[in-house]
Amino acid sequence: MTSSAAPPDPPFATSSGAPTAAAAASIPAQEPTPDPARGSTHEPTRAEVVERYGALAPSQWGLEVDGVITALPEGEGAMALTFDACGGPGGDGYDADLIDFLRAQDVPATLFLNARWIDANPEEFDRLAADPLFEIGNHGTVHRPLSVSGRSAYGIAGTRDVGEVYDEVVGSAHKLAELLGHPPRFFRSGTAHYDDVATRVVADLGRLVAGFTVNADGGATLPASEVRQEVASAPPGAIVIGHLNHPGGGTAPGVAAAVPGLLAAGRRFVRLSDVL
Repeated sequence: MTSSAAPPDPPFATSSGAPTAAAAASIPAQEPTPDPARGSTHEPTRAEVVERYGALAPSQWGLEVDGVITALPEGEGAMALTFDACGGPGGDGYDADLIDFLRAQDVPATLFLNARWIDANPEEFDRLAADPLFEIGNHGTVHRPLSVSGRSAYGIAGTRDVGEVYDEVVGSAHKLAELLGHPPRFFRSGTAHYDDVATRVVADLGRLVAGFTVNADGGATLPASEVRQEVASAPPGAIVIGHLNHPGGGTAPGVAAAVPGLLAAGRRFVRLSDVL
């Protein structure tokens, strides 16, 4: 993510005769179909997903829409640190200082890795995937906001239809499943923006959509002092988002300045799967 403003997008256009997401609320959400032959849950095909959701028009767009988890369960006193690695031009770096600090402090985190970042950092990926302190989440195939109508965020063009939503989620999910030996449970889109039809698609694919409570580094743009303030002031139950692909930025020193005080105060840190 980034803190820069984006030009306004056009309003939603609802195709004639197509129900909006609100009007379609009475349509039961699809559950992944059991497949006895595989001994596991069957992932819908692209064609099945397009058939199910292609006629729906969204009614919500942004960081907090239906289907996005923006905090840990009510009453949970821990906090979850999550870090994105976005990949692509300018985003293939690896913040070893951040990861080394988390390891030294024995602080777990959920790492959302884009397919392009994995391709650019195979050795780092292998080490992260093998470390039980971390869990790996899906950060998309080419880092696009998740939209069924081409919405953009921070100047990054989103997916244009249900088929492209499927491609953005499943392309990276299959890559991670092959590398990890199991599919990633959590998904976060590029920019963490969604519409409410796209989040239904993600749920149908058997994934949980991870948003956030606190934006710690403003898309890796904030200085260390502001990162420290954001992390240190995160409330119990917060999901904190930062970035691990911008070495030399404010994220690592800011996190390193905030976490010891939180640990001294008794704050626990968890991976998302520890409590969700």
